Amino acid sequence: MNNKFSIVVYTVIGLAVIGVVSQLFTNTASFLITVLLMLAFGAAISALVYFVLVKKRNPTSDSRKFKQAVKQSKAKYANTKAKPKSGSSNRTKPFQHKKRKHKRASHLRVIDGNKSKRKDRASF
Repeated sequence: MNNKFSIVVYTVIGLAVIGVVSQLFTNTASFLITVLLMLAFGAAISALVYFVLVKKRNPTSDSRKFKQAVKQSKAKYANTKAKPKSGSSNRTKPFQHKKRKHKRASHLRVIDGNKSKRKDRASF
C-alpha cells in the first residue's frame, strides 16, 4: 500500500514539473503573470489572517509584565555602556598612579563553634 502510494505521488509530482517547464517555455508571459498573481493572492490572504486573528489578540498579563521588565532593564543598563572617547583624551598620561579602591567590610562573619568538641576524622 505504502509503495503504491509513493509511486502515485512521484508520478503526480513528475507530471506537474513537466507541465510547469512546458508552460515556462511555450507561454512565458502568461506563466509569469500567473505566478505573480498567486504570490499576491497568498500575501493578501496571509496579511488578512495576520491582521484579523493575530493582531487582535490581547496580550496576557505575563507578556505585559515581561515587556515592562525588559524596558526597565534597558533603561537601567543604558547608562553603563562604555561611551567612545574623543581623539584628544585617548593619549596616555605618563606616570599615572592608580588609586586603590578601599574594600568594603564584608557583611559576613565567622561564627566560632565548638571547635574543641570536634572529633578528629583522621583517627577513625
